[in-house]
Amino acid sequence: MKKKTQEISRREMLAAMAVSSLVAVAEAPGFNRPNTASDSFHSTRSRIVRIDAKPDPIAIDTAKTAVIVVDMQNDFGTKGGMFDRAGFDISIIQKAVGPTATVLAAARSAGIKIIYLKMGYHPDLSDLGASDSVNRMRHLQRMHVGTTVRAPDGRESRILVRDTWNTDIVAELKPQADDIVMYKTRFSGFYQTELDSILKRMGTKHLIITGCTTSVCVDSTIRDAMFRDYQPVLLADCTAEQLGYGLPRSNYEASLLTIQTLLGWVSSADEFIRALGTA
Repeated sequence: MKKKTQEISRREMLAAMAVSSLVAVAEAPGFNRPNTASDSFHSTRSRIVRIDAKPDPIAIDTAKTAVIVVDMQNDFGTKGGMFDRAGFDISIIQKAVGPTATVLAAARSAGIKIIYLKMGYHPDLSDLGASDSVNRMRHLQRMHVGTTVRAPDGRESRILVRDTWNTDIVAELKPQADDIVMYKTRFSGFYQTELDSILKRMGTKHLIITGCTTSVCVDSTIRDAMFRDYQPVLLADCTAEQLGYGLPRSNYEASLLTIQTLLGWVSSADEFIRALGTA
């Protein structure tokens, strides 16, 4: 009886030590929890689907797939935001909102994780870059980052500053409780963010990319994804680009060509939805 009691006590002690170790790791300074609405990385049933794409169809495992929404925020796609104030034609971005919404609905139905990236800086602009950095100079000179403005509802807001109306996701694509939302301070979603570590923890291989703008933040994120051996698939009707728009050969078209030739695949919202069988 005494021996049995000792064995139980030893098991209890080992269990307690295991729990303590996990807690210690989770609370350690080097362990960063994702900036998410929900920290649960629910598992998705593995299902292989085939997406018609350029240059060739691609087979993806839904359990190893995430949808990335790049910078679909008020500053880029809503009247009164940064692009609108700068005189850009935001209707190009607004046109991509509808197809993106259908993609997100289909992805959620299939249990595919959705990650939103938002361009946004601290109120003191300390993460904008050094005084002579191109990122700081161009954003201050051309986009007037940090400038105080009035949101359409009358609230005080600031251009590209975190936790303001300007950096909120456009209303039609509002994140849901299980989605992941994170800020970035450079064009690429991988630069000094937790995106790569989160994707690795989820066992992600395939990235369905949406968002704006095609030749800048979307292209930069896809390049960094390809460098890290992810398989990026850009949905062409879920992205938009103002630079060079209307020219005989636009930056948008050049980016699609580069992506489908060297960096990944290009498909569409309809093809993605059809592949999931939810069309």
